[in-house]
Amino acid sequence: MTSTVGSQAEAQIRELVADRETAMQQADVERLVARLAPETVRFGLAPPLAQSGPEVRDMNGLQTWFDTFDGPIEFEIRDLSVTAGADVGFCHSLNRLTATPLGAPESFTLWFRSTLGLRKIDGTWQITHEHDSTPFYMDGSFNSAVDLQP
Repeated sequence: MTSTVGSQAEAQIRELVADRETAMQQADVERLVARLAPETVRFGLAPPLAQSGPEVRDMNGLQTWFDTFDGPIEFEIRDLSVTAGADVGFCHSLNRLTATPLGAPESFTLWFRSTLGLRKIDGTWQITHEHDSTPFYMDGSFNSAVDLQP
């Protein structure tokens, strides 16, 4: 692999991630699932512990989630790091979600960690693995540390 191939792959992956960031801000479910490979595995913030295949690409479920918010959704991807070869890549970032649940008096802000595994399939980068997580306090409470900020 030449550095040109790696640089092009990294740029393409960064473009894909930037498009997903915009799609989240616009609650555009079609764009969010468009680059998910059919065999994608997701370890998301919400239950269950794992999802795969058609569950990950469920636009109705995603739209139902977006519909639980009132007003705009702010979404930011920060500190994106990308490693890419000719046909396999991964990236990780810190992501911020700010939104107001329906009926809530104010918004919440949640920072979480995100890692994507990608493969170039038929010439297009697709997400094959998605893992989002929050740390938890190791003080015996086991509470999620959703109050952390970078």
